[in-house]
Amino acid sequence: MQETATRTTVELSNGERKIELLEAQAYIWNHIFNFIKSMSLKCAVELGIPDIIHSHGQPMTLSELISALQIHPSKSHHVYRLMRILVHSGFFSLQKLDDNRQEDGYLLTQSCLLLLKDNPLSARPYLLAVLDPILTKPWHFLSSWFQNDDPTPFSIAHGKTFWDLASDEARFNRFFNEAMASDSSLVSEVVINNSKCKEVFKGLNSLVDVEGNTGTMAKAIAETFPNLKCTVLDLPHVVAGLQNDKNLNFLGGDMFEYIPPADAVLLTMIFHILDDEECLKLLKKCKEAIKNNCERSGKVIIIDTVMEDRNWVKQSTETIQLYDLEMLVLVSGQERNEKEWAKLFFDAGFSSYKINPVLGLRSIIEVYP
Repeated sequence: MQETATRTTVELSNGERKIELLEAQAYIWNHIFNFIKSMSLKCAVELGIPDIIHSHGQPMTLSELISALQIHPSKSHHVYRLMRILVHSGFFSLQKLDDNRQEDGYLLTQSCLLLLKDNPLSARPYLLAVLDPILTKPWHFLSSWFQNDDPTPFSIAHGKTFWDLASDEARFNRFFNEAMASDSSLVSEVVINNSKCKEVFKGLNSLVDVEGNTGTMAKAIAETFPNLKCTVLDLPHVVAGLQNDKNLNFLGGDMFEYIPPADAVLLTMIFHILDDEECLKLLKKCKEAIKNNCERSGKVIIIDTVMEDRNWVKQSTETIQLYDLEMLVLVSGQERNEKEWAKLFFDAGFSSYKINPVLGLRSIIEVYP
């Protein structure tokens, strides 16, 4: 009797073990194939699917979508497979139609609205840049990078640093600048329409937007505060050909060499592309700039991520952890938690700081000399 009971327990344990193995395999498969979600979304954007459905003005059936797409007829019966994963991922939804048609209609979700080509806040350029082969290829060299002394997986993949390639290849420089401008558009829209964010810029007479790219953020601030003199400082090839306008001007230069004096120095998503040594050097240059402005006591304004923020939901934590590795692979940068930020500020000679978690994945940090 005892022998039978023991044998049944063993058989049950083996069965449970097999279930655990299958669940473990499914979990691994899900992570193996996760890149397909990104590439499917890229495909949809390149085919113009979000714009086609949006222009239709009402729920669009699969047959209507296929008719509107510029694809080879032999591929039309595969479109539903692409749309199926994008519905599952939450970029499109399906709605029952009121008429007698058997098909459901596709609609855009809120996230997909940010992928429309004509949306002034479109994330389309950012998506196409991050998923371009130039930026995905370095990931194949991450394990090699861990085993050698190359500065980044990017430099292994392309034979030069991220910044050298951007200055040498016009296409890369163009789509990178477009991506940065699209991201700045969204952030600046929130900044200038959020009372807590606007308070950060009130009372300032001058501001330098360091590595401000083509000036998207600075332009929004300059228009909101017409008495605030804004200067965009970036590398000469980035600001080449950009025209000064009213209280906005552009200056070519190296932020590690010189930052012009101002009431405030603004740095948007700059520190996460730098290692600690570079951050300290830049912070000291910022401190010089605001102290050399004799009119008043200045401050450094940083828009960046603060890891391990207690206000984050689980998905946001994962997003920033992924972004942290992206910085490691491309430019040897990193995301930082509050303790790591504070150490940089105090090591650079600043006396205090204030973090305002008001920008979703990012925060506004005010740093005082």
